[in-house]
Amino acid sequence: MNSFVIDVLPKQLRQFFQSSKAYIGLIISCFIIATWAFSIAILLNLNIPETNIIVVLIAILCRAFLQTGLFITAHDAMHGIVFAKNPKINNFIGHITVGLYAFFSYNKLLKRHSEHHKNPASELDPDYHDGKHKNFFFWYFYFMFRYWSWLRFAGMTIVYHSVRITFHIPEINLLVFWAAPLLLSSIQLFYFGTYLPHREPSEGYQNFHRTKSVYRPFLWSFITCYHFGYHEEHHKYPYVAWWELPMIVKNSRNTRLV
Repeated sequence: MNSFVIDVLPKQLRQFFQSSKAYIGLIISCFIIATWAFSIAILLNLNIPETNIIVVLIAILCRAFLQTGLFITAHDAMHGIVFAKNPKINNFIGHITVGLYAFFSYNKLLKRHSEHHKNPASELDPDYHDGKHKNFFFWYFYFMFRYWSWLRFAGMTIVYHSVRITFHIPEINLLVFWAAPLLLSSIQLFYFGTYLPHREPSEGYQNFHRTKSVYRPFLWSFITCYHFGYHEEHHKYPYVAWWELPMIVKNSRNTRLV
């Protein structure tokens, strides 16, 4: 855990995090991967026509949340903080999570994300809009187009049909519990991780990072996008894990009150 964060904790918690810090990110990432894998294994065999529609909708939202968790884990791996003690394991987890997310290349995403942090909300930022179409829908489709790959699409299509045929999975289950959560997750990540924090305010950008934070209560912040609404803090302290961001925010607010 970043020393800036540790300093604000009680003595007992400081000692705990200092002794176990190297493994917390690894444990959390493994939990997200395992829960993602377990949930899809169960839901792909669910009899959808005989299941209550409310249950199905909740399952879709949970799957979308876990799908987003894969990408957030990969993002932390790009910053070297999933398992800083061993960069090889850290990057291996990054490769696994972006692969499970949507067959992305970890190395390519790492390069693009580095450019995003170097040139946030500018024409050199691969996540930024084209300078003309700044509303949510145009920006989202432009964002998705820039990350599109026919090779990746072909790979996903092959796996999709291979799973369907080999394991006799109903196609509706793949659409509902794999394709739909992936789409929802892409919207969630874009809206809370790019559009809201990096769209230009009416008064113009107010800091070097050209971003702002959207402050929400802890639980709502977690549910919306793993605390990535605290985006200015993320850019200021890029080597702080997603689960540490609320501590940064709390400490900053306490400091302002002193």
